[in-house]
Parts: sequence; C-alpha cells; structure tokens
Amino acid sequence: MAMYLLYESSSGYGLFEAHGLDEIGQNTEAVRSSVSDLSRFGRVVQLTAFHPFESALDALNQVNAVSEGVMTDELRSFLELNLPKVKEGKKPKFSLGTSEPKLGSHILEATKIPCQSNEFVLELLRGVRLHFDRFIKDLKPGDLEKSQLGLAHSYSRAKVKFNVNRVDNMVIQAIFLLDTLDKDINSFAMRVREWYSWHFPELVKIVNDNYLYARVSKMIDDKSKLTEDHIPMLTEVLGDEDKAKEVVEAGKASMGQDLSALDLINVQTFAQKVMDLADYRKKLYDYLVSKMSDIAPNLAALIGEMVAARLISHAGSLTNLAKCPSSTLQILGAEKALFRALKTRGNTPKYGLIFHSSFIGRASAKNKGRIARYLANKCSIASRIDCFADGATTAFGEKLREQVEERLDFYDKGVAPRKNVDVMKEVIENLQNKGEEGKEAVEASGKKSKKKKAKGEEEEEAVESEKKKKRKMETEEENEKSEKKKKKKSKSAGGDEETDDGLTQSKKKSKKKKSKSEE
Repeated sequence: MAMYLLYESSSGYGLFEAHGLDEIGQNTEAVRSSVSDLSRFGRVVQLTAFHPFESALDALNQVNAVSEGVMTDELRSFLELNLPKVKEGKKPKFSLGTSEPKLGSHILEATKIPCQSNEFVLELLRGVRLHFDRFIKDLKPGDLEKSQLGLAHSYSRAKVKFNVNRVDNMVIQAIFLLDTLDKDINSFAMRVREWYSWHFPELVKIVNDNYLYARVSKMIDDKSKLTEDHIPMLTEVLGDEDKAKEVVEAGKASMGQDLSALDLINVQTFAQKVMDLADYRKKLYDYLVSKMSDIAPNLAALIGEMVAARLISHAGSLTNLAKCPSSTLQILGAEKALFRALKTRGNTPKYGLIFHSSFIGRASAKNKGRIARYLANKCSIASRIDCFADGATTAFGEKLREQVEERLDFYDKGVAPRKNVDVMKEVIENLQNKGEEGKEAVEASGKKSKKKKAKGEEEEEAVESEKKKKRKMETEEENEKSEKKKKKKSKSAGGDEETDDGLTQSKKKSKKKKSKSEE
C-alpha cells in the first residue's frame, strides 16, 4: 500500500510520496537513525506536489484551521487534485499520513481518504521537515526561516488576542496585587502606630482601625496643639463625637515625648503614604469587581467577586477552571493538606478556597462537607457557562445561588429543593422571553419612530397646505384690488367723456341763441 505524507509548512502545503519503505526500515528506531541521511531518505520520500500560500494572512488562516483539526477548501482541492481518486465501494490502495489526528479524521469524513497518524508517520514528517528546503528547488536560502518567523509571530499574536473585555489575566494580576497591598498596608500601618506612639501613646487604644489611625495622626500633628476646636474635625473623621472628645482629653494628659518639627513632618508624610495606598486599594477592588462582571458574571454572582477571582487565579485561567471537575474545584487551594493526608493516610480536606464563601460558614459543622461538595458542583457549572457562553449574563449565577440557599434550608429544615434541570429550563425560558421582549421593544420603537415620522410629515403637509391657502388668498385679494382699481379708472374716464359732451351741447345751444338774436 502506497503512503503519502501531508506536510504543513510556513510557506505552503507539501505532499510527499513514501515508497520502498524497506530501505529505511519499518520500525520507528530504524527511521530515526536513517532520517538524517538525505541520500538514503531522498530515495524513499519524494515530493509529489506543493501548494504555496497566497499571503501571510492566508498562511495564518490555514495554520489556524490545521491546529483546530479543520480541513479548509484549499487543502481539500489540493488533496483531491494530487491524490489518486477513491472509487465508491472499493477500498483505497493508499493512505495519507498527517501530523494532526483531528485533521486526519476530518479528512476521512469529508473525502473518504484513509489517514493515519502514528510514531512512524511523525518520524517520516520529521525527516521531511529536516530536508524540506532541499525538496523545494526554487526556494531561496533564508526565505523559509523568514516565513517561519513571520508566521510564528502572527500565530502567537492571534492566539493571545482574545476578547479584550474577557481577558482573565487582568483579574489574576489584580487579585495578586490586592493580596500584596493588604500585607503592605497592614505592615506600614503598624509602623505608623509604633512611630507615632512615641509622641501620643494613648491614641492606639482609642482608635483601632489602621486607616483611621493614619488619618487622625496626620490631622493632630502635634498633641500639644489639641484644643476643643479640633472636636468637629475629629468627629468628621472618626464618626463619633465621644471618641473625638476622648482624643482631645487624652492629648492634654498624654505621657508621650515631644517630637521635633522635622520628625513630625516625616511621620505625617508616611501616614499620608499609607492613606494613599488604602485609597488605591479601594479603587483596585472596584476595578476587580467590574472586571469580574465582564469575565465571570455567573461565578461572581454565585460566590462573590473575591472568591471567584482567587479560584481563577489559582487555576491559572477561566478556561482551566472550567476544565476542572467539581471534586478538584472543591479542594482547590488545599493541595498541601491533600497530599499530606494521602501521605499519612489521614482524612482528606473537605474544602479549599471555597471555604471563604459565606455558605460554608452558615452551614452546621456536620453539613460543611456536604455543602462544600454541592457548592463546588454549582461553581463548576457557573465557570463553564462563563467560559463558553456567547453573551454575558448573571441569570444563571443568581439561580444557582438560590439553589445553594435551598440546599441549606434542606439541611436545616428539611424543605425539598428544586431540581437543577427545572431551574435551568426556567432560566433559559426567561432569557428567551427577555430576548423576545427586547425585539418587540425595538420593533415598537421603530413603529413609534415611523409614526412620529408620519405625524411630522402630516404636520408638514398641513403647514404647506395652509401656506398655499394663504398664498391663494393673497393672490385673490391682490387680483380683487387690481380689478377695483381698473374699474375706478374706467369710471373716471367715463365721467370726463360725459362732461365733454355736456360742454359741446351747451356751446351748440349758445350758438343757436346767438344766431336767432342776430336774425
């Protein structure tokens, strides 16, 4: 049976035919020893066809498809064009060796070409990779290395570029920084307490909170200047007028030593730094909460943002956490105790990082292990929904939280909880209804906008019609006025003619009278 080898290089697809395999041996060890000899390997493996990639983008798309085990249209046409045709109802007399088993199974399903991927094929492909530049004659020296480097950079860049809003690396860094800040703020605050206690030792017993102590020490500065005028300011900081009065009274009768102005300035500067770190810690916590709502909203809704972030950080990523079974997630963070118990054959731990969840603290001592196992199960479901769901929603996390609450009631009061299948169906139906309502709202808004447009057009038409009517009325009035003017002119002209006629008649009469008188 003939064997063909499919080699995916950075510059294109290569198809090689391996014949006379007896010369290099059928076992893997013989192949390994003979692959380095090109004269011997070249007689067995020969280039059949080569299909170069059109561009760097095409190479990236082809390599991405190969890594995911998908056969592209270009690869299919290349194989069908250069491999012997497989007749229907007959077994093929050749096989295709591939480096990716998933790609081989996809090729077999789509084209009925038998594929194999084993150590023998991988060793042959290693020899092809080693001598590939010798098989391609038109390849210039250095071109293959450049294409490999460019494709490696673009492939790595494409793999790193996930959805920017769902990058869990930021959560991992933020939770690490939060833990570091907590330790640093605690140690710095203790240093402020110890330093300022030389000047005002009574303040330590009055103000217990580290952040408030730093603010009060910066506000007081010199205890000798404390008066009753400072009580409103201290009340605003401490939130208690009695404590403010107690601080003022203690300052008047303090046993501490006096410090120079330079020493007090250094204490105030250090207290300000501690306050700035505490303020930054609050901002970082808000940032972590906002990122968790984008990355793992259901897991955060189930057990809280801090515990969810610690689980993701300990697992390495959200994808790794989603791959973990619930039994692994339950003891995540208690690996030392687990291996110690396995070594000493003692009791294994019941919970790890999920112990910080409020559910386990609310459960009774005998039910802590049971509720931890149940909570780990729900956390596993929530992490998988967050990792593989297309849209971000907290509906599943809220319902899973309700299920844990019902389980707690079941352990305490015996109330039977709902089944997980029914709860998930209810969530999916609610989401579908919300989607339909959203579509209806969009359609309604579209209809409203259309109605508004129609109303606006009608109003515009009415305004235009009114304008036309006014114009008609004005033109008619102007026509009437012009006609009236014409009539007046015509009347005045008629009166003049009548007066002229009267004058002529009177003249004729006077002439007649004169003629008669002469006679």
